[in-house]
Amino acid sequence: MTVVDTFAVLGEANRLRILEHLRGSERSVGDLVDRLGMSQPAVSKHLRVLREAGFVSSRIAAQQRIYRIEPEPFAQLEHWLSQYRRLWDRHLDALERHLDEQE
Repeated sequence: MTVVDTFAVLGEANRLRILEHLRGSERSVGDLVDRLGMSQPAVSKHLRVLREAGFVSSRIAAQQRIYRIEPEPFAQLEHWLSQYRRLWDRHLDALERHLDEQE
């Protein structure tokens, strides 16, 4: 998955809300429906997108599908962002030196 694809998946507000609810623990589709106040088909649609992108996985427990966050795509995103963080840090350090010289 490309970074652009990652941002397209994570750029949808309801998917971010789902991930926020999954951050603390695994949850069933029904639990997510209740917590989000969305319809079951809508939650399932967003979970499918997140699952296909690798951000979540699911298991069957009795007659429920239980979802959890998968860390690998977030680690890849963190790696990509770290390259830009170093760039920003260099520019901010240069700005700080410049401002210190102005005083």
